[in-house]
Amino acid sequence: MPGPQPHPQPAPVGSLRLRPTTAADLPALYEIQTDPESNHMAGTKPRTRGVFFAVWERHFVDPSINARVIEIDVGRGFELVGSIARFQADGHDAVGYWIARPHWGKGIASRALALFLAEDRRRPLRATTASTNAQSRRILERCGFRCVGLRMGEETERFVAREIADFVLE
Repeated sequence: MPGPQPHPQPAPVGSLRLRPTTAADLPALYEIQTDPESNHMAGTKPRTRGVFFAVWERHFVDPSINARVIEIDVGRGFELVGSIARFQADGHDAVGYWIARPHWGKGIASRALALFLAEDRRRPLRATTASTNAQSRRILERCGFRCVGLRMGEETERFVAREIADFVLE
């Protein structure tokens, strides 16, 4: 007969978790994606509130999208600090992530991507980053992605024209 089961220990402060994105997360995610410095580094343009919420309405009903929020334990509960998702881009499974600027440089994106890749096993998986975004390039490489080329990206309603590094995880 098995002995008593240990009680789950609380997560240590600073621990990270992923959970499915809900409609209640959207106001916080909207604010995170409006940060000018984040957009400059990523080569993106922030969406308007209306466009942002409309895009997410479509995401919630699209079975090809696996969207998660990234939360860290701040000692008084978990705080939403970013998002990560698998989605379709140019007919391929792709992954993207976004971390709130106050949480940059803490290893959150690397840890979140590693957790996400363990959960979502679709391969090959593609990712892109502005070629000048050295931090994101390192994160992808640490998680097993390899750069397969550079190309010029055109200006769109969402992106600025810039050189893009294409990555793949097989």
